[in-house]
Amino acid sequence: LLGRMKSIHDELEQATTFIAVFPSDSARVQYLDDLEILARQTDTLAQLSQSAAIGLIRSALARVTEHVPRAFEFARRNRASARDSVIDLLISPSLLNVDRVLESTGILMEQRTAEQVEDFAVRTEEAGVVAVGALGIAILLSLGIALWLTRSISSPLRELEAGMRAVAEGHFRRPLAISGDRGDEFGRLAESFRSMAAQLEELDRLKAEFVSVATHELKTPVNVMLGYLQLLQENVYGDLTDRQREIAGTLVSQTQQLSRLIRQLLDVSRFDAGGGKLETKPVVLSEFLDDLERAFRVLALQREVSFEVKSDRDIPHEVLWDPVRINEVLGNLLSNAFKFTNKGGRVSLAVGREGDQVRMQVNDTGAGIPRDQLPHIFEKFYQADTQAPLALRGAGLGLAIAKSIVTAHNGSIEVESRVGIGTTFTIRLPIRVIRRPSSGTAV
Repeated sequence: LLGRMKSIHDELEQATTFIAVFPSDSARVQYLDDLEILARQTDTLAQLSQSAAIGLIRSALARVTEHVPRAFEFARRNRASARDSVIDLLISPSLLNVDRVLESTGILMEQRTAEQVEDFAVRTEEAGVVAVGALGIAILLSLGIALWLTRSISSPLRELEAGMRAVAEGHFRRPLAISGDRGDEFGRLAESFRSMAAQLEELDRLKAEFVSVATHELKTPVNVMLGYLQLLQENVYGDLTDRQREIAGTLVSQTQQLSRLIRQLLDVSRFDAGGGKLETKPVVLSEFLDDLERAFRVLALQREVSFEVKSDRDIPHEVLWDPVRINEVLGNLLSNAFKFTNKGGRVSLAVGREGDQVRMQVNDTGAGIPRDQLPHIFEKFYQADTQAPLALRGAGLGLAIAKSIVTAHNGSIEVESRVGIGTTFTIRLPIRVIRRPSSGTAV
């Protein structure tokens, strides 16, 4: 505040020297406005400081306000002697008094502030000593309580939580570091958990066995049906009417869809049992990507969606993958991207290198996936709410199989999505995949 008042005071002194040169009405109005501002700031200063010098400032400003119009009037009429008398004898001394009072008030306020700061520092130091002592006692008590809670409650709870998380992810044999001999509730919970995990493991085994047997049994009759339907379409058993040919086409389409579902179920059961095989071989990555782009170029034109495949310069020339399986993964992701992207949208596949891995990102500007559904997107038979028509939705196995294939390549797959913005799937695969034996069959 004192700084602002000093600044306006300096402006007034400077304006006083220019009264003889610029005695215009606008200069006079500006001068009086500055005086009014300085008077208001003096009122504010009076609330902060009870110094008697505030009255001196007010009286000095009143004299300046009274005589400034006369000085401007004398200057406008070229009465230099009268003008200089008013300025030298009335205005300038008053402004000088204001300056002196501001200086003395500033010094006084600085002294008071220093005294208050020093007093506050002493009190703060005293309070700090008390607080440190209390804090030390509180810390010791907290450490004792925390140690007791950790040993008796927190550790078993974390162990049970980790076990439940492992079971939810399909790892039924994760050991618990809680003895069943404990006589408390945690011991009984641990025994119940082990029993539950064993039952779930058996149920999972029976489910996988049932799916495998059922799909194998379904595969042959479905193929026979499809073969006969195709023979009917080829008029092997006689000519078909247009209506009969339409019905046969519908049956072929539905049978092919059923055949795809059976193949997907077989894939899922094989990977669940550790028997999903990879046929790795050297693949020229640029040619692989060119083939993929050509395969989806027609779909992009049909859907009226922009599509491009972008690859960095440093991608490896050759990779050791199962090209059929990786093509299946990328094909599934790109098909979904086109399926859920409206006309005028964009779909892209970006490929780059990260150390000894290849990064592939499938990005679209489609409907997006709600955040709360992202953790379940790779689960079997799970279908995210993408606001797509039911006719466009599959069985919910494509992404589960894609993750199994990527995992079998010792890679990873992640998803990021925002509703109404789009979705990005990121796959990272080793440049060279080493085939390793699984629990039953070589992977």
